Amino acid sequence: MDFDLRTYGIELTETFRNSERAILYESALRLEKGSAISNKGALMVYSGKKTGRSPKDKRIVRQPASEKNIDWGPVNFEMDEHTFLVNRERAIDYFNTRDHLYVVDAFAGWDPKYRLKIRIICTRAYHALFMQNMLIMPTEEELKTFGEPDYTIFNAGSFPANHFTTNMTSKTSIGISLERKEVVILGTEYAGEMKKGIFSIMNYLMPMQDVLPMHCSANVGDQGDVSLLFGLSGTGKTTLSADPKRKLIGDDEHCWHQEGVFNIEGGCYAKAIDLSAENEPDIFAAIRYGTVLENVVFDPLTREVDYSDTSITQNTRASYPIDFIANTQIPCMAGHPKNIIFLTCDAFGVLPPVSKLSPEQASYHFISGYTAKVAGTEMGVKEPQATFSACFGAAFMMWHPNTYAELLAQKMKTHKVNAWLVNTGWSGGDYGLGARIKLKYTRAILDAIHHGDFNEVAVHKEKEFGLEIPLSCPGVPAEILVPENTWEDKSKFDKTKLKLVNLFVKNFKQFESQVSPEILKAGPH
Repeated sequence: MDFDLRTYGIELTETFRNSERAILYESALRLEKGSAISNKGALMVYSGKKTGRSPKDKRIVRQPASEKNIDWGPVNFEMDEHTFLVNRERAIDYFNTRDHLYVVDAFAGWDPKYRLKIRIICTRAYHALFMQNMLIMPTEEELKTFGEPDYTIFNAGSFPANHFTTNMTSKTSIGISLERKEVVILGTEYAGEMKKGIFSIMNYLMPMQDVLPMHCSANVGDQGDVSLLFGLSGTGKTTLSADPKRKLIGDDEHCWHQEGVFNIEGGCYAKAIDLSAENEPDIFAAIRYGTVLENVVFDPLTREVDYSDTSITQNTRASYPIDFIANTQIPCMAGHPKNIIFLTCDAFGVLPPVSKLSPEQASYHFISGYTAKVAGTEMGVKEPQATFSACFGAAFMMWHPNTYAELLAQKMKTHKVNAWLVNTGWSGGDYGLGARIKLKYTRAILDAIHHGDFNEVAVHKEKEFGLEIPLSCPGVPAEILVPENTWEDKSKFDKTKLKLVNLFVKNFKQFESQVSPEILKAGPH
């Protein structure tokens, strides 16, 4: 071994660094409860009690060098350095009780000018394979000269935090120290915490270099035209970015700098609920040897996955290297965007399937970050509930949302970017009354955006949101383009729409004092 971990206080000598997939498969199957191989060759794993992120347990160490930059509050909770060091020592002590550890040394960011060297130290083979999928793996030569990492993640998630430690609210803790350049994970084995911890770090560092970090997917056409697709979970961000007619740049995390965009990650992390070859052929085909399937239910005899079974969690996931998608842009970089698309799953059924946004409206909807939960997805949810997440990723944003919004507006203006609002949610009524807009219609809408088909068509100017709605789109029935036309009960439509308008207005009050009057005026009334 050409390196050791003693500099961290880790005394173990048996360490698997950037191991072959076969070795990680063997270890997971032998040592990790619930692991199995699917009939397609994917590694099926169980993440334990936590099957999703724990945002209320993520904390940032408050330090003089960075504290003025952090938007402290309900997203960015603070932690003192003493508590961080207690948790760090708890993780190191746990590592020293293991027979062996896994190490992943890899890169975050495809552009060499901005990429970070990341080291993951973990106790589960599944976590190592997951991060080897999600990061950009170094060549043999790059690994030889890797040196010291820029950031290190200590994933001791199989071991709980001590909830008597200062400010610990549970036995789960994700602590980020920007000064020490370390992340410590305790009490959760959900692999997504590592991925999003790195994204949070990039969200802090990049704006200081005039680079906009973005929670979005991206693809590029034959003419070099780049599209960015923003959206919260369940809006179709990953599904729609995997377009056989365009090359995939990435499905979740990107940066926009002076020369264009680059993917932060080396892989994709797709929701697997109701996955099918018919609706998502590219993602379905990517599930093979090397892919990690989290918390899925499968037939014990045939090892065939039942993607409709959510008895473990609705948040079933597939993690695979980006080159498992056939039509991919490698390296995952491209020029400046031509189109920005804000995806929303409007379960109220009042937003149009597609509308064009002015630059000011784009800033408003970017800051708002709207989608909706539907009945049945969470306990107690009996009707559609609006969800607002600033910049379509508030949980990972370190600075105030206006920092990112100003960067977006500046870059959109400089590069003359078109902005669109695309509703992948309900039409003809709200959830329970109407029906979800067909995926083939949404794909046709994106095709029309990419081909410039909306440039010359007649538009309907919607009143409350001020949206400009195209009245025709190839492959989409004209009657669904204007939402009120699809509702039988027009008075109920008006009441439901007014409700959503008021929810937007109420949410935006927290940003009013820090945005321009033009952006405020661009919102619904």
